[in-house]
Amino acid sequence: MFDAMGASGSADDINAMEIHQWYTKFMKECPSGQLCLHEFKQVLDLQGLTPEANNYVEQVFHTFDMNKDGFIDFLEFIAAINLVIRGKIDQKLKWYFKLYDADGNGCIDKKELLSIFTAIQAINGYTSMSPEEFTNMVFQKIDVNNDGELTLEEFITGVEKDEGLMELITKTFDLSNVLKVIQSGRRHSM
Repeated sequence: MFDAMGASGSADDINAMEIHQWYTKFMKECPSGQLCLHEFKQVLDLQGLTPEANNYVEQVFHTFDMNKDGFIDFLEFIAAINLVIRGKIDQKLKWYFKLYDADGNGCIDKKELLSIFTAIQAINGYTSMSPEEFTNMVFQKIDVNNDGELTLEEFITGVEKDEGLMELITKTFDLSNVLKVIQSGRRHSM
């Protein structure tokens, strides 16, 4: 039985066998080697989403599209997966921040956090609190200067200082669940 955590290769990087499997899937879905948004949803099996969930997936796509050409190539795809599965927590927090900062102004406001959380709930059904409760709690805990906006620094420092919040954010926004679904589907068909 092949162990996903990889006996071969360091635990920090996706190992060669996993990369090969992703590559096969990627090229099967996307022979051109360039994933557009529509194909991205197919590879991750994310069809028939609610409008909120759809916005979230689009936001994820644009965050992964490092060079902003409207496509994700295989390297961007693997970098993204590597970050999501193996990334250090501060890398992940930076990535989450970029994901929430919908207008790209370097700050997250309540509206941005609320819309992302609503979307994520629509995808993974995580419902221990309402999006409003979640958003208010995050701002209450980490918006130190109370200006209704979080900078990257406030966000990272605040989340890293608060264990409960860290756990909640990691659990709620963990894309590796989505990836696990894909991987289990893929493994059986090998």
